[in-house]
Amino acid sequence: MNDITLRPDVHEQLGKIGDADIIVGIPSFNNARTIGHVVRAVQAGLAKYFPSHRAVIVNSDGGSSDGTTEVVQNASIEDFSAILLHHRVEPISKIAFPYSGIPGKGSAFRSIFEIARTLDAKACVVVDSDLRSITPEWIELLVKPVLIGGFDYVAPLYHRHKFDGTITNSIVYPLTRALYGKRVRQPIGGDFGFSGRLAQFYLTKDVWQSDVARFGIDIWMTTTAIANGFKIAQSFLGAKIHDAKDPGADLSSMLYQVVSAAFDLMEGYANTWTPIRGSEPVTTFGFEYTVGLEHVNVNTARMLNLFREGLKNLREVWVEILGAGDFREVERLGALADSEFSFPIGLWTRVIYDYAIAFHQKKLPAEHLIKSLTPLYLGKTASFILAAKDMEGHEAEAEIEKLCMEFENNKDYLVTSWKQS
Repeated sequence: MNDITLRPDVHEQLGKIGDADIIVGIPSFNNARTIGHVVRAVQAGLAKYFPSHRAVIVNSDGGSSDGTTEVVQNASIEDFSAILLHHRVEPISKIAFPYSGIPGKGSAFRSIFEIARTLDAKACVVVDSDLRSITPEWIELLVKPVLIGGFDYVAPLYHRHKFDGTITNSIVYPLTRALYGKRVRQPIGGDFGFSGRLAQFYLTKDVWQSDVARFGIDIWMTTTAIANGFKIAQSFLGAKIHDAKDPGADLSSMLYQVVSAAFDLMEGYANTWTPIRGSEPVTTFGFEYTVGLEHVNVNTARMLNLFREGLKNLREVWVEILGAGDFREVERLGALADSEFSFPIGLWTRVIYDYAIAFHQKKLPAEHLIKSLTPLYLGKTASFILAAKDMEGHEAEAEIEKLCMEFENNKDYLVTSWKQS
């Protein structure tokens, strides 16, 4: 496959660098406010934990107009002794450039994979550009399992507020775990380590003109690594604190992006996931400790109103996808008072499996189909928030574990319906 996304000036810079052991990619779009901190944390991590390795920081930018790339070029650690470091043997190179291709994170990642291949990197890391909680230790925890442990893919493991990451908690984690049999807690975390070998494998896949290039890259990277038998681990990174995304703002488009990518991957890997039953833990690195978390405010009344509106407006669609029996169950929920609202996990599991089957059968255009899931998802999320409002973090996590087991125990329902369709 040819390098078609790297500009001549980038190739020239790569030619001067020659080769590298470690690549750290930071995709960005208008992140001037936060990216300086991320670059300095990365530099400190490389200097402290990998002083004798050749390292390159790559900022693959989506055409920022706020000076993001200038911040990257100017960000540096003035005083290495402040991070208890006397000297660094190998210099750290920096490259910042606008990527080409479909606008989106996947196209930014593709450029990073291509640079990793060109420089014959052994280990790669990608981190989000809006992270406020990144520390130098993240670089050690994402790189070392690859360089020293022989792992190909290192997913992040964070402590998050119990009401943060609800799409992951109620759909992506239980579904990915039940399908592919690995307990990767944050399959769409945004901060990953991976081997140069896996980066090269990603480049062989013909997805760069698809939705993966726009927004499905995180779940695609995780699933592709697991489904193709690469060696998987996760590293505990502490808290994930980044520019807050309002859970109510443009939720249906985020849900569509993530769920359509997961369902698309089910099509391609059906022969891999249909025989798998149960799940197993993956190797976990890092010292797990309790962290202070930013509170997430949620308006359950608004969520339940949208759920009930869905009952009125999407009745025919839901009957078609869920069948009459499960639709009656959903309808019964609509009559409950807010304070008593509870979405059973068995019903929710069947809802997600029925949507996966409807996607497989092309019952509706993909976007129309998955956006009709939004009110059901809001109902399930409101139910979890009401149940967990007085719970400690570990108790809320135990509820998510119950949901995962429900997905695993009901997998025959999915497989049987899938094979019949």
